[in-house]
Amino acid sequence: MKLIIQVPCFNEAETLPLTIADLPRQVPGFDLVEFLVVDDGSTDATSEVAGKSGVHHIYKLPRNRGLAYAFAFGLEQALKLGADVIVNTDGDNQYKGEYVSDLVRPILEGRADMVVGDRQIETIKHFSAVKKLLQKFGSWVVRWTSGTGVPDATSGFRAFSREAVLQLVIFSDYTYTLETIIQAGKKGLTVTSVPVETNEMLRESRLIRSIPGYVFRSAITILRIFLMYEALRIFLSLGLIPFIGGSLLLIRFGYFYLIGQGSGHVQSLIVAAILMVLSFVIFLLGFLADLIARNRRLSEEINYRLRKSELHLAE
Repeated sequence: MKLIIQVPCFNEAETLPLTIADLPRQVPGFDLVEFLVVDDGSTDATSEVAGKSGVHHIYKLPRNRGLAYAFAFGLEQALKLGADVIVNTDGDNQYKGEYVSDLVRPILEGRADMVVGDRQIETIKHFSAVKKLLQKFGSWVVRWTSGTGVPDATSGFRAFSREAVLQLVIFSDYTYTLETIIQAGKKGLTVTSVPVETNEMLRESRLIRSIPGYVFRSAITILRIFLMYEALRIFLSLGLIPFIGGSLLLIRFGYFYLIGQGSGHVQSLIVAAILMVLSFVIFLLGFLADLIARNRRLSEEINYRLRKSELHLAE
């Protein structure tokens, strides 16, 4: 059994040595433990520092592509290197390496395909009250959307089985944390969490440069993934609004028509017709989106089988 711990990095020359030094060289249940660093176009000495810190595999991207791309790139390389389980952690030394064994245990025991480290947000001192509230609300939205029970959806400290990685496809160019949980839940993968502790903050987050911007981009990510898997449900729900409104106006017009006052309420009939047509168009869009979503899922299944076959042949 082979475990690869990957660290996506961007200008982490100062904190990366601490991160690597804290990671375990041996983990129960694995014959090999290797480290992989994806240098996402850093302008400092991140790659050089990684080499001096004893990192086994270093990939330097020619330009900065963003956290989600670096994360997905790392997963792909880890698969090619024969990883049975992949752990992802951050290069800023936020997460304690001693919890790697806790993360991988549910996978080794066959109880999970993906494990997320629960930072227990309430206990993090440097998180403001607003940030804690937003983290909790965002995690609740992800739990509702994905059908999972992950309490800390934005945690980047997580473990994946080989099978889980083969099935996940990262579309976002911003962050992978929310998308991977929602995808895993919709694909029927088993997702669980384990409590972990964090180290003292060494620098401000580069991902959350402004709370409103982070909330907006995260909401767009959630909506995109949800539409990919629940398009019909969303459009039917939206279409019901004008349909109900149009039906009520139609009933209102029918009432006045029956008592002989229909000519004075033609406006209700016109508005009702407009609303009913609008609802019909939304319903049609829903069926069209559902067909596209089904085609997307079929493409993902084909992609999964191709990736699995290529890796099998490569081995």
